[in-house]
Amino acid sequence: MFASIYGESAALFTAFCWTITSLAFESAGKRVGSLSVNIIRLFFAIAIYIVFLGIYRGNILPFDATAHQWIWLSLSGIAGFVIGDLFLFQAFVIIGARLSLLIMSLVPPIAAVLGWIFLNEILDAISILAMIITVSGIALVILNKKKGEKLKSNIPLIGLGVAFLGAIGQAGGLVLSKYGMGDYDPFASSQIRIFAGAVGFTVIFTIMKKWNNIAIAFKDKQALKGISLGTVFGPFLGVSFSLVAVKYIDTGIAATIMSITPVLIIPVVILMKKEKVSTKEVIGALVAVIGVAILFLKP
Repeated sequence: MFASIYGESAALFTAFCWTITSLAFESAGKRVGSLSVNIIRLFFAIAIYIVFLGIYRGNILPFDATAHQWIWLSLSGIAGFVIGDLFLFQAFVIIGARLSLLIMSLVPPIAAVLGWIFLNEILDAISILAMIITVSGIALVILNKKKGEKLKSNIPLIGLGVAFLGAIGQAGGLVLSKYGMGDYDPFASSQIRIFAGAVGFTVIFTIMKKWNNIAIAFKDKQALKGISLGTVFGPFLGVSFSLVAVKYIDTGIAATIMSITPVLIIPVVILMKKEKVSTKEVIGALVAVIGVAILFLKP
């Protein structure tokens, strides 16, 4: 029982972290571009992990990880940080952020299916019902149309496919993390994932010849502040506690709780950006919270 509450609490904390990091990276991305933000955040995260793990574990690098852990956690980092994020950002361009995020809300059920296939995780009826309720609430929030915003009449199938591949990458990254980590330390496991993600993006930037963008980004102090803040709450705290979550609870449940970021952002946009919230968003948020509450309260 304690392990379940601990894992669910870690997942909820992860969602809070990702709320902060999404706002920070959104601000930085508008200034220097999302690709630059992606690779800079990973190298900033490596530096943070080296300092933290040197104090916390006495090892600045995960020298005590087994070959199994290095291989599968590295694959997890590539699946989540590189494949998942790249496809998601491409989907933003093709079909827009709202539809992309709607498809990304499928990460929890995809993670549950992958967890069942590869990790033999079997969810009970209450957990499945709670997942459906939560994802439905999140979808309602995301589908809310802002004033003056128009939906595309012809949605490119390739855009939907790219977004779906992004969702598979994110879900697959979680499942691979759990399989690779085992009983190993979640923070050291996250460091391995970050290393793999950084290598993956380095290859991509080299092929795309985008290194000049990084040089330009480092001249923007405001963007670097946003990236620094986002790195602490994203690739460091968020990613590490997501592994704490999947270590103690089923992957599908962890992914469901962690996916409520669009709901948690609502109070932020009300207080900080003075945006008005529609009735549909409020209802969706309440539905999502009820679903998460069921996960926490179920026996």
